Amino acid sequence: MAGFSARGWWVSKEDGDAVQLKVPMPGLGKEHVKMRVEKDALVIKGEAGKDLEGDDDKGPARYSCRIGLSSQAFKMDQIKADMKNGVLRVTVPKIKDEERKDVFEIKIE
Repeated sequence: MAGFSARGWWVSKEDGDAVQLKVPMPGLGKEHVKMRVEKDALVIKGEAGKDLEGDDDKGPARYSCRIGLSSQAFKMDQIKADMKNGVLRVTVPKIKDEERKDVFEIKIE
Protein backbone atom coordinates (compact mmCIF):
# COMPACT_ATOMS: atom_id res chain seq x y z
CA MET A 1 0.00 0.00 0.00
CA ALA A 2 1.23 3.51 -0.74
CA GLY A 3 -0.13 6.99 -0.38
CA PHE A 4 0.69 10.47 -1.52
CA SER A 5 1.23 13.58 0.53
CA ALA A 6 2.13 17.13 -0.43
CA ARG A 7 5.84 16.38 -0.01
CA GLY A 8 6.00 12.88 -1.51
CA TRP A 9 5.02 9.23 -1.11
CA TRP A 10 4.69 7.07 1.97
CA VAL A 11 4.88 3.31 1.67
CA SER A 12 3.50 0.61 3.92
CA LYS A 13 3.87 -3.11 4.45
CA GLU A 14 1.44 -5.19 6.43
CA ASP A 15 1.73 -8.46 8.29
CA GLY A 16 -0.48 -10.20 10.85
CA ASP A 17 0.74 -8.05 13.72
CA ALA A 18 1.26 -4.53 12.40
CA VAL A 19 1.42 -2.05 9.55
CA GLN A 20 4.88 -0.64 8.82
CA LEU A 21 4.99 2.84 7.27
CA LYS A 22 8.04 4.44 5.65
CA VAL A 23 7.79 8.18 5.14
CA PRO A 24 10.71 9.86 3.32
CA MET A 25 11.37 13.27 4.87
CA PRO A 26 14.65 14.49 3.34
CA GLY A 27 16.32 17.36 5.16
CA LEU A 28 14.55 16.61 8.44
CA GLY A 29 15.76 14.96 11.63
CA LYS A 30 13.70 13.48 14.44
CA GLU A 31 13.88 16.78 16.33
CA HIS A 32 11.95 18.43 13.46
CA VAL A 33 9.09 15.89 13.34
CA LYS A 34 5.90 15.80 15.40
CA MET A 35 3.35 12.97 15.33
CA ARG A 36 -0.07 12.66 16.91
CA VAL A 37 -3.28 10.67 16.61
CA GLU A 38 -6.52 12.55 15.90
CA LYS A 39 -9.68 10.46 15.87
CA ASP A 40 -9.01 7.85 13.16
CA ALA A 41 -5.93 9.48 11.63
CA LEU A 42 -2.19 9.55 12.19
CA VAL A 43 -0.91 13.10 11.66
CA ILE A 44 2.76 13.62 10.80
CA LYS A 45 4.26 17.10 10.50
CA GLY A 46 7.83 18.21 10.10
CA GLU A 47 9.66 21.47 9.50
CA ALA A 48 13.33 22.41 9.45
CA GLY A 49 14.54 25.97 9.71
CA LYS A 50 16.45 27.84 6.99
CA ASP A 51 19.74 27.08 8.73
CA LEU A 52 19.50 23.45 7.61
CA GLU A 53 18.70 24.19 3.98
CA GLY A 54 21.82 26.12 3.02
CA ASP A 55 20.08 27.68 -0.02
CA ASP A 56 18.21 30.90 0.72
CA ASP A 57 16.11 30.55 -2.45
CA LYS A 58 14.50 27.43 -1.04
CA GLY A 59 12.19 27.74 1.89
CA PRO A 60 12.53 25.55 4.96
CA ALA A 61 11.92 21.82 4.49
CA ARG A 62 8.28 21.13 5.38
CA TYR A 63 6.20 18.00 5.49
CA SER A 64 2.59 17.32 6.44
CA CYS A 65 0.69 14.05 6.11
CA ARG A 66 -2.58 12.62 7.44
CA ILE A 67 -2.99 8.83 7.20
CA GLY A 68 -6.37 7.31 7.98
CA LEU A 69 -6.22 4.43 10.47
CA SER A 70 -9.23 2.93 12.22
CA SER A 71 -9.01 2.91 16.00
CA GLN A 72 -11.22 -0.20 15.80
CA ALA A 73 -8.46 -2.11 13.96
CA PHE A 74 -5.22 -0.60 15.32
CA LYS A 75 -3.68 -0.03 18.77
CA MET A 76 -3.35 3.73 18.34
CA ASP A 77 -1.81 4.18 21.80
CA GLN A 78 1.04 1.77 20.96
CA ILE A 79 2.36 3.37 17.76
CA LYS A 80 6.16 3.51 17.62
CA ALA A 81 8.38 5.54 15.34
CA ASP A 82 12.06 6.10 14.62
CA MET A 83 13.92 8.37 12.21
CA LYS A 84 17.08 7.45 10.35
CA ASN A 85 18.73 9.05 7.32
CA GLY A 86 15.71 11.23 6.52
CA VAL A 87 13.21 8.34 6.60
CA LEU A 88 10.55 8.10 9.31
CA ARG A 89 9.61 4.50 10.10
CA VAL A 90 6.31 4.01 11.90
CA THR A 91 4.95 0.75 13.34
CA VAL A 92 1.21 0.61 13.98
CA PRO A 93 0.20 -2.57 15.87
CA LYS A 94 -3.02 -4.26 14.82
CA ILE A 95 -5.78 -5.34 17.17
CA LYS A 96 -6.23 -9.09 16.74
CA ASP A 97 -9.67 -10.21 15.58
CA GLU A 98 -10.35 -11.90 18.91
CA GLU A 99 -9.56 -8.61 20.74
CA ARG A 100 -11.75 -6.41 18.55
CA LYS A 101 -15.04 -5.17 19.97
CA ASP A 102 -16.56 -4.50 16.55
CA VAL A 103 -16.18 -8.07 15.26
CA PHE A 104 -18.92 -10.54 16.17
CA GLU A 105 -19.50 -14.14 15.20
CA ILE A 106 -23.07 -14.76 14.11
CA LYS A 107 -24.67 -18.05 14.98
CA ILE A 108 -26.47 -19.63 12.05
CA GLU A 109 -29.63 -21.52 12.98
